[in-house]
Amino acid sequence: MNAPFRRGACPGLSQPMPTGDGLLVRLTSTGATIRPEAFIALCAAGRSCGNGVIEITSRGSIQIRGLTERSVERLGAMIGRIDVPVSEGPPVLCDSLAGLDGEEVLDAGALAAHLRGAIASASFVANLEPKISVAVDGGGTLHLDGVPADVRLRAQASHGRVYLHVSVGGDAAAAQPIGAVATEHAVEAALRMLEVIAAGRARAREIVATGGVGAFCRAIADIRVDLTPPSLRPPADPVGTHALRDDGVVLGFGLAFGHADSTALEELARAAASAGGTGFRTAPGRALLAIGIGKDCAAHVVDSAERMGFIVHPGDPRRRIVACAGAPICAAAEIPARALAPGLAKCVTMAGRDAPIVHVSGCAKGCACARLAPVTVVGVDGRCGVVVNGSARDRPLAMLTPEALPGALSRLAETVRRLRVGDESAAEVLSHLDRAQIARLIHGEATGA
Repeated sequence: MNAPFRRGACPGLSQPMPTGDGLLVRLTSTGATIRPEAFIALCAAGRSCGNGVIEITSRGSIQIRGLTERSVERLGAMIGRIDVPVSEGPPVLCDSLAGLDGEEVLDAGALAAHLRGAIASASFVANLEPKISVAVDGGGTLHLDGVPADVRLRAQASHGRVYLHVSVGGDAAAAQPIGAVATEHAVEAALRMLEVIAAGRARAREIVATGGVGAFCRAIADIRVDLTPPSLRPPADPVGTHALRDDGVVLGFGLAFGHADSTALEELARAAASAGGTGFRTAPGRALLAIGIGKDCAAHVVDSAERMGFIVHPGDPRRRIVACAGAPICAAAEIPARALAPGLAKCVTMAGRDAPIVHVSGCAKGCACARLAPVTVVGVDGRCGVVVNGSARDRPLAMLTPEALPGALSRLAETVRRLRVGDESAAEVLSHLDRAQIARLIHGEATGA
């Protein structure tokens, strides 16, 4: 019998999460490659034990939906037999192409594996809050700058050596720098950061907000090296073609709105394997990477994936909509977020590439997107609340029926396109309008904007 689900805990095999369509299990990726036959078997297990819906999260975890208490146990046994590399401790994320990327400074996968083992045996691990995570960034193409984590390690070469910059409390832009350590001290430094977090019994960002970074800095004072923190990098995009150290390539595919049917994933896996693919990895941004595809076969695999409904182009408008599972899949949801998403993506297409990025949330928890979004649609008593430059927790400017939502989004998107100056973001354009103007736009009333 599984233990009762603790709110905020990650729904792993040992603690599945109840949802509207049954139990959900999240398989946290270790960054290792899943062989084609193992990936196909995992898809079959998801269909046999659940409802066949498989998701990849914004952090690159795999989720299997529609399970029962009995089928969760069967799923665990099946996963054990098919050798899928997953971890159930605090997530330790690494570059999706770790060990394969010619641009990386350090093989983050090897360091992450060492760190997972050290965390598992640490005495303080029981005191860590749910969802505490570590990001180990080897400096490769598919970096982790945009992925929030409580502890961050980023590799950088300096004077013929490799060091790890340590920071805490957010993504690369928001995290507070603590210092750098030599490679041989990286695991120790991460453990010391986690020990401070465990003692505070809070998330890293909360500890920094209330007490500053002093405790973190003191924790590594004896191994700290003075190095200038590295600069932010352009966003990493997993969708598209990526070069490997050898002659093959990696093809990155997005799952539309984060989910796909297990049968389609199996078909994609077989197509990739027939083109020389050696396996699969997941990537932050709800993406799947097919590893080792022959260059002469890549175009055929991309065409096949596109026919199956996967996202193959970085500019696909479906990527501008972030949606949770919504009702009735999630018991907490007030609107069918995932069902609404395709129609909203069409509105973005009509309005052009400058349209706002939209977060569709079934309820005020905002599980699919923790950040502020130019436009957030949140379910409230079966209606759609529209929030501009905010989150699902903020007070909506307007309440609409689901049927009225596409028209409202089209008007907002067209306004952004028309008023945008230079390289202004959608959020910046909308910030120039007052709340009354935006409310009139949403309702389709005349406005001087």
